[in-house]
Amino acid sequence: MVDLVGGCRAFVSVSETGSFTAGAALARIPQPVASRRIAALERHFGERLFDRTTRRARLTPFGRDVLPSARRLVQLADAMEHDARRARLRPVRVAVPATCGVRELAGLAAEARTHAVRLEFRAAEPAERASLVRTGEVRAALTAVPAEEGVWAVPLGVAGTELGRVVFLETLRTGRSAAARRRVWIQPEDDVPHVRDRVLRVRDAVGLSPAQVAVAESLTSAVAEVFAAEDLLLCSVAQADELGLPWRPIGELDVARGYDVAAALPEDADRLRTAWGEAVGRCLGAAR
Repeated sequence: MVDLVGGCRAFVSVSETGSFTAGAALARIPQPVASRRIAALERHFGERLFDRTTRRARLTPFGRDVLPSARRLVQLADAMEHDARRARLRPVRVAVPATCGVRELAGLAAEARTHAVRLEFRAAEPAERASLVRTGEVRAALTAVPAEEGVWAVPLGVAGTELGRVVFLETLRTGRSAAARRRVWIQPEDDVPHVRDRVLRVRDAVGLSPAQVAVAESLTSAVAEVFAAEDLLLCSVAQADELGLPWRPIGELDVARGYDVAAALPEDADRLRTAWGEAVGRCLGAAR
């Protein structure tokens, strides 16, 4: 099969210089290669492109007629090469939970680089992440789903400054001890029905007041209450380690964050789930 682009590139270069030697140099190929490619084009079209009876490479009438099309093909091929290089350099933007650590995200980005993919991350709350994919602001997002439906599951417990081996929420009931004033804070990442509602149902079942288990405005404000008032933070083991706090499971509740991938292109979702699944798990705190 004839190489139309390579042949036309040699044809255009020789026509512009009037010499097979100079044309080959302009096309950055050896002179015999330029001659073979032009000869292949001539066989393909069934007509001569150059009059070889003179020392200069002079176009035949047929060659002059097809030269404009050959130039357009070469220009289109060059434009496609340029666009392909730009596309390879364009980062793949991924919406991630704000709870992901910088070090873990950097490790994921470094792993993607070995596959010639540049990842960029945008931290966002659960509801916003899925929306960012729909609006095209990111190509993929790590979305919050029930743990049993997700690719990754992140067990949750509580972190605080003073904890026993297991924390039972019923011990926080008003009037039982000085611990009655302690609260459990749900951070924005866990303000989703499959986590929040389960925790609130346990709160009501063990008789805590509504104010004792509540959604915090931000992770920072919740952690401030943990340090200042000995409150408890609903979080993952990885988050507790990062904050320098002990972590314990909740006696009355087995709850976890679940994550899957939403993406505009199936191949982006597949790469995050499989090829980079372990690194994504570390970012989420699912892998220890």
